[in-house]
Amino acid sequence: MSFRFKQFYIEDSKCAMKVGTDGVLLGAWCPKGTRLLDVGTGSGLIARMLMQRCPEAHIDAIDIDPDAAEQARENGVNAYCSSLQDWQGSYDLIVSNPPYFQNSLKNPDKGREMARHTDTLSYAELIQHSARLLQEGGRLALILPAEAENEMREIAARYSLYCTRATRVYSKETKPVRRVLLSFVMTTVRNDDMATDTLVLEDEKGGRSLPYQELCRDFYL
Repeated sequence: MSFRFKQFYIEDSKCAMKVGTDGVLLGAWCPKGTRLLDVGTGSGLIARMLMQRCPEAHIDAIDIDPDAAEQARENGVNAYCSSLQDWQGSYDLIVSNPPYFQNSLKNPDKGREMARHTDTLSYAELIQHSARLLQEGGRLALILPAEAENEMREIAARYSLYCTRATRVYSKETKPVRRVLLSFVMTTVRNDDMATDTLVLEDEKGGRSLPYQELCRDFYL
């Protein structure tokens, strides 16, 4: 299927995980940088958003699924078939919409299972190898299930990655928090200052809320 944004198209027919709200949120919300890495790029959506937001930046994207890496290249992204564990480089921003099911029933679709489950990239490995690739002062931006926030922050602190911003995402005001957007900074000086805010996706009529529209106004038609 092809998705049209204001400045680009994304085709995701070869990808196990399709274009979705989580990727759009992270791509619009994350900090900017000059040397960027998109981990688990899938169709290349987040990388394309960052290409628009940071036109002078060098952006690499990796995925362990060869079909996804090929699709991302077709979508105009500098994509490689590689695991984060094997990747080499130096970056000031790493972004990832990582696998998030840790103990749930596996999907019979192997590609979708690989994209959704943490078997191939645990939270600890994501943090460890991001810290290895980040420059001092570099940032790691993630979108996660809300219940994973504390675990990820604890793991990250072991590798001198400290959370400086957290946005908790609600589908509706009356619903529990669904996702959390986290931004970490790589520093040898412990930093416990964290800004927090919330984002509600739907307004009372079921449409996109004004804050959601504002966040994504450069992308959504």
